[in-house]
Amino acid sequence: MTSDGRGTHLRSPVTFAGLMIRFPIAKINLGLYITEKRADGYHNLETVFMPVATVQDVLEAVPAQGETVRMHLGGLPVAGDSKDNLVWKAYELLRDRFPDVIPALDWHLHKAIPMGAGLGGGSSDGAETLLLLNEAYQLHLPEATLLELALQLGSDCPFFIYGKPCFASGRGERLEPMNLNLDAYRIEIVPSDIHVSTGKAFGMLHPRPAPFDLRQLSQVPVEDWRFTIGNDFEAPVCTMHPELARTKQQLYDRGAVYAQMSGSGSALFALFRKDIS
Repeated sequence: MTSDGRGTHLRSPVTFAGLMIRFPIAKINLGLYITEKRADGYHNLETVFMPVATVQDVLEAVPAQGETVRMHLGGLPVAGDSKDNLVWKAYELLRDRFPDVIPALDWHLHKAIPMGAGLGGGSSDGAETLLLLNEAYQLHLPEATLLELALQLGSDCPFFIYGKPCFASGRGERLEPMNLNLDAYRIEIVPSDIHVSTGKAFGMLHPRPAPFDLRQLSQVPVEDWRFTIGNDFEAPVCTMHPELARTKQQLYDRGAVYAQMSGSGSALFALFRKDIS
């Protein structure tokens, strides 16, 4: 899976020939530091979220037959009850607010972004649902309100409302858009069959102050990122699954200028210069 490394907004059109359809994108983390265990049980972190359109889900809403709402899942398997899916939760969130505007809809979600891979697919699906409904039914919700609603779905859902590079802190909900241009690089994502439990991954960490201010990342040559930034999850996860460390080394052997695990894993990504074959 490769991408051109664009740092621009990657939002998809909302309608095609009258259909309500969107293509939720993935994200990668450029650096990820877990800085503090909070009193509420969550963790504070610092990272840079980067949108990547290398792999996309497909999300479609169609008028329901009657008042019975259904959710249809296809593509990669999705564990759990469909009513726990963030698409369903986002739909209910807005329909509760606008019961006379938003009708009964059937949802079709084709999963291509792997689950449990650190690519944010579920969060992206939820955020795109909010954006689809806001545009299709002309709710005129401002971005600030959409961000608040997205946060109710999950800590990194607000990022997908922006859909452009952001420095993230707090639980991942405090976002500062960044000018980060990776046009000279292609991004290759290497998925894995390994499912990493986010809760278990957090349990293996020892929070510490961030060793590097990721807000300054654009000031560091990409070729130096290998020696400057990292992902706190990577060492413990690779200890459990050493094949991930071997795959990362293979990416460097192939000429990657930077490779890292995304989020809590298990997908890896690598940046390759476009001018070097």
